[in-house]
Amino acid sequence: MNIILFGPPGSGKGTQAQFIVERYHIPQISTGDMLRAAVKAQTSLGKMAKLIMDKGGLVSDDIVLGLVKERVSLDDCKSGFILDGFPRTIPQADSLISLLDQLGKKIDFVISLDVASSELISRLSGRRTCSSCGKGYHLIYDKPKQSDVCDVCNSLLIQRDDDTEHTVVNRLKVYEEQTASLKSYYKDLGIFYSVTGIGSISEIQSQINSIIDTGAIGDHS
Repeated sequence: MNIILFGPPGSGKGTQAQFIVERYHIPQISTGDMLRAAVKAQTSLGKMAKLIMDKGGLVSDDIVLGLVKERVSLDDCKSGFILDGFPRTIPQADSLISLLDQLGKKIDFVISLDVASSELISRLSGRRTCSSCGKGYHLIYDKPKQSDVCDVCNSLLIQRDDDTEHTVVNRLKVYEEQTASLKSYYKDLGIFYSVTGIGSISEIQSQINSIIDTGAIGDHS
């Protein structure tokens, strides 16, 4: 099966994607990873992308789609794949359908992990990291024994700049602006499923498994 996985920052998308990879033996494909791999391998598309990125430009849709085509054509994608971080726009979604059609493939499930903004803000803004050893904590879910002090090395715990409440709110706003039209797009195609991202990891995993295994369970609206 071929899956597109949506999820805002803090939704647990990375954790759930890994479970899908392990359960269904399909690779997770991110455009960022593909770009880095192509640049490192010095493929023709990688060289083109590097020239653009070195100048501070944005890699074109044509290059990204070319990388997607190369990647999903590999043997490890024969049983399926998870697309993460692509598409981001309606034109990209249209082009992806055309590209996969050329390869005799299609997207089977578009799964969105939905979590209320207030919960996401709490999850992300509560994260702390040791300034010395890098161990992570959370002020609600995984508290250190002493406030603002690492349990392991007694160094100061810090909050990353991208985890401040103001930054988190902006990140979530950008995510919603990017994905709102795509969610409607895939709802119209009848392959969009919403999964609540609130609950235990195993409960969320079970929802996703039910959708993939039966194609009929979940919020399909």
